[in-house]
Amino acid sequence: PAPTESHTRAQYCRWPCECPRSPPRCAAGVSLVTDGCDCCKTCARQRGESCTEADTCDFHRGLYCDYSGDRPRYEIGVCAQIVGVGCVLNGVRYKNGETFQPNCKYNCTCINGAVGCVPMCTNSRPPLVWCPNPKLIKMAGKCCEQWVCDDSRKIRKTSPRHISSAAYEGEDEAWQKNCIVHTSPWSPCSKTCGLGISTRISNHNDQCRLLKESRLCNMRPCEVDITQHIKPGKKCLAVYRANEPMNYTISGCVSKSPYRPKYCGVCTDNRCCTPYKSKTIEVSFQCPDGTEFSWKIMWINACFCNLNCRNPNDIFADLAHYYDYSEIAN
Repeated sequence: PAPTESHTRAQYCRWPCECPRSPPRCAAGVSLVTDGCDCCKTCARQRGESCTEADTCDFHRGLYCDYSGDRPRYEIGVCAQIVGVGCVLNGVRYKNGETFQPNCKYNCTCINGAVGCVPMCTNSRPPLVWCPNPKLIKMAGKCCEQWVCDDSRKIRKTSPRHISSAAYEGEDEAWQKNCIVHTSPWSPCSKTCGLGISTRISNHNDQCRLLKESRLCNMRPCEVDITQHIKPGKKCLAVYRANEPMNYTISGCVSKSPYRPKYCGVCTDNRCCTPYKSKTIEVSFQCPDGTEFSWKIMWINACFCNLNCRNPNDIFADLAHYYDYSEIAN
């Protein structure tokens, strides 16, 4: 009688399993998988390499064992690429494995006929607790919606004392000579103590041009140990103010008038104190050579101690629900 396949096809699996004590170390990019006998860990065969029932192809790379060239035994095959099905989305055709962005909010990949997307807008948290009625809105020039406080026309006496109509100035787009005025929030102060700088972008000018504005900021003095001023039994001092007025000094130039500014305090636990209400004042300086100039300076009115601490130089921090609303007045 003619030989059957079972007589001519070699058997590559042996039971019971006999495996080495430690699994092999695979080359970079090669998967460590369980062999086809379901026994031992082995390095998966790559595209173009031979494969058997024991030596499996790297399925993580979309490979399978093609036995078609080994008829009639179907004993030794070659690892080949699975040809996946492409995708069609909104009338556009994408290849299998192709990554694309249908819009600025999503990054998508075509996987064998199905489209899988990852959202690019990950800010899903509303602003801090002092915002009574948060609302997601589309902001000019930004892809992702931003959280705002939607109480501009509903300010009541029962609202927290730091929520006022001044908080919402510039939130709605204003028309000015065919120019949609937009002003971004001030960035966090570049220094946690001592004189730093804060910036914002605004087109609130005659040319309607987006310009970078700067102001000086001083969150707290570096030379004062504010923890000594925390009341007994308390862990935080939200606002610190020196007893005596002082003059601002920049590069030897002294402010014409003395000031007694408020600073944000400190906590002895994990909380940090940041400004939630501030304004910008103009300060005139006089230099030893007789020249004069003026600078915008952040004037802190009130601070808020909370657990949502951020390093101002951490560009990866999720700033949206702290940075945009840490100050609620310009």
